[in-house]
Amino acid sequence: MTAPIVLKFIEEVWNQQAIHLTESYLHPDFIDHSLPDTFPAGAEGVKKWIRVTSASFAHHTIVEDQVTEGDKSIIKITMRMKHIGTWRGIPATGKEVSTKGYRFFRLKDGKIIEQWAMIDGNLLEKQLTKTED
Repeated sequence: MTAPIVLKFIEEVWNQQAIHLTESYLHPDFIDHSLPDTFPAGAEGVKKWIRVTSASFAHHTIVEDQVTEGDKSIIKITMRMKHIGTWRGIPATGKEVSTKGYRFFRLKDGKIIEQWAMIDGNLLEKQLTKTED
């Protein structure tokens, strides 16, 4: 059941920040192909990324659409965030912003073994640096 695992992972680990549940969703051989090069590619990298993201933003991911076939699932997401800490050198603004993107997952043995993400960080940066007219 690919679809429910992905949705639960987003809700529990990302939205509720239940980082202690990460390994219950990720395969021991998990690789995240979208993490910064300075992060480990496995579960520890995901945990670190969630902590870093959460230090910069109070965030909530909304799954707009999902397509699942076999062991693969892609979700279209909207991320709603409040800027609470420095991100890309931009000090906290308190602004409420949003961006969109996609996450692609591959599963093995009932767990996520690979993930790729494309999130529009440039749109986010424009919203944070835009001055009010």
